[in-house]
Amino acid sequence: MSKRVVITGLGVISPNGTNIPDFLHAIQNGVSGIRFVPQYEDLKFNCQVTGTPEFEMEQLRNYITETSLYGLKGKGIAYGIKAALDAWMDAGNEIVSHETLWDTGCIFGSSVADTDVIKNAINRVDAKESKKLGSRVVEQIMNSGVTAYISGRLGIGNRVISNSSACATGTQAICMGYEYIKNGMAKRMVVGSSEYVDAYVFGAFDSMRVLSRKYNDAPEKASRPMSMSAGGFVPGSGAGALVIEDLDHALARGAKIYAEILGGSNNSGGQRGGGTMTAPASEGVVRCIQEAITDAGIGPERIDLISGHLTATVADKFEIQNWTKALGRKGDDFPMVNSLKSMIGHCLSAAGSIEMVAAILQLEHGFVHPNINLEDPNPEIIDLISENNLPKKMVNKDINVIAKANFGFGDINACLIISKYN
Repeated sequence: MSKRVVITGLGVISPNGTNIPDFLHAIQNGVSGIRFVPQYEDLKFNCQVTGTPEFEMEQLRNYITETSLYGLKGKGIAYGIKAALDAWMDAGNEIVSHETLWDTGCIFGSSVADTDVIKNAINRVDAKESKKLGSRVVEQIMNSGVTAYISGRLGIGNRVISNSSACATGTQAICMGYEYIKNGMAKRMVVGSSEYVDAYVFGAFDSMRVLSRKYNDAPEKASRPMSMSAGGFVPGSGAGALVIEDLDHALARGAKIYAEILGGSNNSGGQRGGGTMTAPASEGVVRCIQEAITDAGIGPERIDLISGHLTATVADKFEIQNWTKALGRKGDDFPMVNSLKSMIGHCLSAAGSIEMVAAILQLEHGFVHPNINLEDPNPEIIDLISENNLPKKMVNKDINVIAKANFGFGDINACLIISKYN
């Protein structure tokens, strides 16, 4: 018999808030975390704005040991550690140093190891100074570094997995954790993802000419999902983390329950039928959404809000087309839609997990966060769905069911259905 899976802890490192109270205030009030970066002007990048959290390594001093903190250079790992441990403590758990938690697992994803750390290592080797690399480099450049730090700090003894599926990574990690608990393979999971976009990763995307370039002098206006004036996405950094667990386990320990995961799906369009390395196949997206709804045991009419992928590229209109096909709903009957990327940019592998934290907060507090910068909705989008369902200011509304989806390079799709706990 499958288990019910609930969410009991939240943690976030976002460009517009590095703790839950600040992040909640920001998304309710449409506060942007996107800023101009003088270095990117010096490097002659076309896009010179990004969403980077206000974070210093010193903030980890009360999270990990001095030995672990000493020499830690990778910000992607650091973001993940703080978000995951915040979620762990938010769920009412203590951090202990002597116990292995055999019933608890961790699935935490990232795209690439911090290239700043890799560059430093390469420079040392090229300068024939490999002896000065130190003993901490390998753990920070391996893709499993973030899960190794998190699981080691918490003593996690069940499945420890580092997933990587580009922009679908965070939602995929949560979906995998949900499946493990649902099928009785773990009682509790720490799930999420992290990303640090430095100049090397940023430059790679800038060279693809897919980034916003017309708002370098007005950073907060640069990310414009679903808008006619959208000119590309804005890279962002950060991490999102959840503690999810078997409902019976949560009730037995008297945990606060934020929401329930009703269902999920993860698939690939196979880079066929219009799907490519950089664009999802419509059939794969539609199947993924419909499979998640079927797994949730509900009808598409139950969905009140879509937390979309919606990156501020030409793909936005195709995504909305796919949602209308998957739900069989259009016009005024279509759910409300929002994109957190309007405020924080596209945090790549961390996008889904940060956006999921935002989705849960909207369920808990009864509101729909705004799509900032949506001054000129794309006519091809509002031909399909009512403009009234694309909020430009916060809407106080009782939300019961949210669909959260992300679609990543490689034609990878992930969708989750969450609801208020009943």
